Amino acid sequence: MTANPLLTELTLRARAQAHAVTSPCPCGAATLADRPDATVVRHADTVAKAHAPDTTVTDLTPRLTAAAHLTDALLPPLTPDPAPLHGRLVTFWPYGTPVDPDDPDAAPWEAAGTLLARLHRTPAPLPLPPMRGPAKAAHAVTRLREAGPHVATEPVLHAWSRLPAWARAEAPMPDTTTLCHGDLHLGQLVRHPAPDGPWRLIDVDDLGVGVPAWDLARPAAWYACGLLPPEEWSRFLTAYREAHGPAVPADGDPWPALDVPARAVTVQTAARAVTKALAQDRPLDEVEQSLVDACARMGSVPPQLAPSSAK
Repeated sequence: MTANPLLTELTLRARAQAHAVTSPCPCGAATLADRPDATVVRHADTVAKAHAPDTTVTDLTPRLTAAAHLTDALLPPLTPDPAPLHGRLVTFWPYGTPVDPDDPDAAPWEAAGTLLARLHRTPAPLPLPPMRGPAKAAHAVTRLREAGPHVATEPVLHAWSRLPAWARAEAPMPDTTTLCHGDLHLGQLVRHPAPDGPWRLIDVDDLGVGVPAWDLARPAAWYACGLLPPEEWSRFLTAYREAHGPAVPADGDPWPALDVPARAVTVQTAARAVTKALAQDRPLDEVEQSLVDACARMGSVPPQLAPSSAK
């Protein structure tokens, strides 16, 4: 198999960065991710990330600056500016201990809720681009349309059509000032310093200003689809509220605020699932089918949430 020149050079850059401040190399590199939208390698206590090919310096640099300033919520980068490499932008980060996927009972839902509330309550330290959640959902739907026919495509696209324009990245978000992570899930938390320092949020690619409820949307969608146990959803939501997060009311029903983002993220995840199943020429698995079924149940929305109301 031909070596991936980006991965090879990124590994060398990570090694050079790691040992700029430590002793000669006694360690090996590890590839943490190698996808079209991100290549990530670790060397000792340094992580190097090659961002998606369409990432621009104009968008990424202020996000890095924000992370460098907001260290009580976000993991700060090791270097303030991205570096070009094989047509990609590369950033360097300290290594943090990730969430253990084999120990769901230890999932840090309280930390996730508290960190999000802290982020949402903090004014952006400099002008930032819009949070990329709706744009990424729209991209997933576009890929689904291009993937070819599938019996699950129609309910997913119909659910998408019932969302307001802002949730489909077709109009500005109703909130343009609140600082948001943009892609919250448990894989976006690490302990730093490793192995047992405080939890911090990672991955600034989608960081920006927008509707803070979007950051609660994935666990909300999982809960609504039966994929997240009620007690875990309650831990997350309670921690967010106790930390005075502004995305939902301090008490009472949170769903009027969460409904649209949760629907949008459900459609996004279902669209990705169907696209992947088509590419692999296989049937949907049980979890993927539950997401499509949830889209099929989204046959109607209250009039105030109809797409025309946000145009």
